[in-house]
Amino acid sequence: MTGSPWGDGTRAVRAGLPAPVKYEPPLPGPVFAAHFHLPGEPTGPYTYGRDENPTWTRLERAIGELEAPGAAVETVAFSSGMAAVSAVLLSQLRSGDAVVLPDDGYQALPLVREQMEAYGIEVRTAPTGGDAQLSVLDGARLLWIETPSNPGLDVCDVRRLAEAAHAAGALVAVDNTLATPLGQRPLDLGADFSVASDTKGMTGHGDLLLGHVTCRDAALAAGVRRWRKIVGAIPGPMEAWLAHRSLATLHLRSDRQCANALALARALGGRPEVTGLRYPGLPTDPSHAVAARQMRRFGCVVSFVLPDRAHAERFLDGLRLVDDATSFGGVRSTAERRGRWGGDAVPEGFVRFSVGAEDAEDLVPDVLRALDEAAGG
Repeated sequence: MTGSPWGDGTRAVRAGLPAPVKYEPPLPGPVFAAHFHLPGEPTGPYTYGRDENPTWTRLERAIGELEAPGAAVETVAFSSGMAAVSAVLLSQLRSGDAVVLPDDGYQALPLVREQMEAYGIEVRTAPTGGDAQLSVLDGARLLWIETPSNPGLDVCDVRRLAEAAHAAGALVAVDNTLATPLGQRPLDLGADFSVASDTKGMTGHGDLLLGHVTCRDAALAAGVRRWRKIVGAIPGPMEAWLAHRSLATLHLRSDRQCANALALARALGGRPEVTGLRYPGLPTDPSHAVAARQMRRFGCVVSFVLPDRAHAERFLDGLRLVDDATSFGGVRSTAERRGRWGGDAVPEGFVRFSVGAEDAEDLVPDVLRALDEAAGG
């Protein structure tokens, strides 16, 4: 419920629920409809299934309550994280505009860059760390921030970048996928758009593709929503309902995963074969000071480098409680050698580890055993 003094856990389990109705379920089931009864003029909220759906509405309200408790915001749900990313970029930019992207962000951003350049949009890039995007901001229409970055886990000062961007006349979008709204609230830090792939930590069970965009400015949200209508990047009602149901455990999942991630990062810090260890929650991490100022939870992803490709693959093969998979944010731990995809500027032995909700007393020993076996060749 917006405006209440509730904590994260209470808000997560109550967000977006309709007022109680006798004999009705607390969270009504998905509405499957391509069209709705529409006599007379189309003045109501639900007319055609590509435009709006009651199940989306409840999910969007729930996400908005998590993104900016107590504030008037608008959320637009999408069929995937990349649909949400593309909607912001392509609804706001025109030929001749300039956009600033991170050069160490999500792997699919270069694909969007190619498309924007084909439309005559100038694309500038700079690293996330050290607020380096400030150096290429002059004259830009939009600044795209990803913090912590994926997969390198660098962090930038969102408030500083947003203030500089707004002073220069640019809009600011933050990809908040890794942190989720329970870890970081970009709108409170000055961003115009908070964007996420809800495939990851928001829903957390590895069984949905979904994304969202949240804005304070209704006009900006309207532009994003119009883009969704044009390209038809709409979520299915079943996926939206499952996502809303999953939000109820976001607080529990996040707290457990973040605690486990810190325990794993500490254990990895004592291994001689592990280099380049990154986790913003570690006091020794280069980004910890900045992260601690703007993040309330540090996420579930730990990254590190093993000596080479073969070493990393032996390690991954030896894990018993961890799936070799490419996503992150799920209740089951996953890990991968990120270089197998290409496109990320990482060493061959770079491992992105998404820490799940297992018992740390089981997970950490499993990782250390797999490291021991991998070191033995």
